Order: sequence, then structure tokens, then C-alpha cells
Amino acid sequence: MLEVAIFLEGQNGLNWPRWQRIAEVVESLGYFGLYRSDHFTNMNPPDKDSLDLWISLTWLASHTDRIEFGPLVSPVSFRHPVFTARMAAAVDDLSGGRLVLGLGAGWQEREHTNYGFDLLGVNERFDRFEEGLEIVKLLLGSDQASDFNGIYYQLKEGILLPRPQRAGGPPILIGGNGRKRTLPLVARYAKEWNALMTPAEEFSILNQYLDSLLVEQSRSPHDVKRSMMVGCILGADEEQVEQRVAERTKGERSADDLRKRGVIVGTPQQMIDQLRQLHKAGLERVMLQWIDLDDIEGIEIIARQVLPELAA
Repeated sequence: MLEVAIFLEGQNGLNWPRWQRIAEVVESLGYFGLYRSDHFTNMNPPDKDSLDLWISLTWLASHTDRIEFGPLVSPVSFRHPVFTARMAAAVDDLSGGRLVLGLGAGWQEREHTNYGFDLLGVNERFDRFEEGLEIVKLLLGSDQASDFNGIYYQLKEGILLPRPQRAGGPPILIGGNGRKRTLPLVARYAKEWNALMTPAEEFSILNQYLDSLLVEQSRSPHDVKRSMMVGCILGADEEQVEQRVAERTKGERSADDLRKRGVIVGTPQQMIDQLRQLHKAGLERVMLQWIDLDDIEGIEIIARQVLPELAA
């Protein structure tokens, strides 16, 4: 069975009324989870409402009972990994063990420039990310005080108290498709790999490559869940699909263009067909990027017409 979650761009107009309304719908309609980005801004103006990630997840932990949730992803570039580990353990405990801790290196230049955070060059950024992963793993996983002496982060007798209720704390998710740095980090540190908008054939190749990296780390390929964040455009019929694609892309792309780029586009039946292809390629979970935060009807249509077919 392919599990389906909703993913929101938290910097794209998310506020309390929208967050609470969407959470209620996702919780009640059978989605396996609700995820969101961790950004201050979009890549380009105008700026919109941007509800803080960890505050919103704390509310979600205590106002839902069933769904999994988490960041896709929380960057170490503007969130110190010590604070992230502390918040993640507390939110996971509050939820009864439903947090998936998505971590990333950071990538969006505008928010780092606007708010004074150092993004770093790509190589240094991933070096810092790896140190951040080490810090989070140490604090969540060790019952003893730990030391760490890195270039970017240091610990001296650091320990997380109270200890997480889940052994090792919430599972770590790492997102991205990069063969050079991202997938090797997944193989070393993660319990879940979240690919980014990848067609089924390409995903299958990356999936098999990750299997080989896990074996090199003396881990079983089954140790790491395989998920994907995908763009999503839903229409009642072909005409409405093309209309919404034109609106989303300002007339620069067709539905087929977007499908080739890994976006889920179409009527409910077309969505089912595309998602089944991904499942056949090894995908276990999909997070549908829901851009229009006020389109509750679309979330309901997918729940009624798509989810039951994927569960069959």
C-alpha cells in the first residue's frame, strides 16, 4: 500500500486558521500524515504569512491523535542542531511518538540573506549538515553525556534530558536526490529518504543506488523508508487540468511537461496511475505538495477518490 500525506509550503501564506483547518481535514480523511516546509520566505517576493514550523508542530502534536507529521525539512543553516534535537524530542513525546524529524542543509538564498544567516558554499554547507546530523544523533541516542568537537558545532558533556520516550528519539528523514552527498548521508544517518519530484524510472535507479550504499554501511535496505515530495495539480477533467497547469506555470508548461519532471498531474484516475507507477518502483510514501492552502475541496476529493484505490 502506498501511503499518502499532504505537504504544505509553510512560507506560502500559512497562518493559524489555515493550518488548523487543514490539520482537521487531513486527520479525519485517512491521510497518513501532514508535513510542511521550514522557511521564512518564498524564493521571490511578495512575502506571505509564514507560521513558525516548530510552534505549528507543537500545536499539531496535541491537537491530533493519529497522523504522522514533521518538517520537510528543518535546515541546520538557521536552526542550531542542539535546539532542533531538544524540540524534536519534546514534540515527539507530546504526540505519543508521531514525529518524523526531517533535516536538511539549507538551500534558499533569499531567506538567509534577508535574515542574516550564513548559507555557505555547497561543500561547506554539507560539511556543516553532516556535523549537525552527528549532534542530533548523539543527543537523541545517547543516555550518557557526549562530547563533539567539530568545525561548526561543539558539545562538551552534552546530554538531552528528559530522555526521549522513543529509544533513539524520532526517526531522522533526509530529503534530496544528490548521489554525491545526500544519499550517502541517508545511508549513514537516516531512517527515511525523501526524494524530490522524481519520475518513476529515475526513482527506481536512485532507489537501487541507495540500497547499495546501505549495504556498504552494513545496513539492510529495509532499514530506510522510501518517500517522495511531489508537486500536485488536480482537475476534475482534462480541460480543468490544462487550465490549472497553465495558471500554475503561467502558460509555460503542459501537463505532460510537468509529469516528465515528476509532478503528479491530472484527474483522480490519472493521479492513481502515476502514483501506482511510483509504488511499483519502490516508493512507500508520497507527500503531495498542496499549494492552494484554501482548496480544502481538492484534499477531500483525493481522500475520497484516490486513497481507497491506492489502499486496495
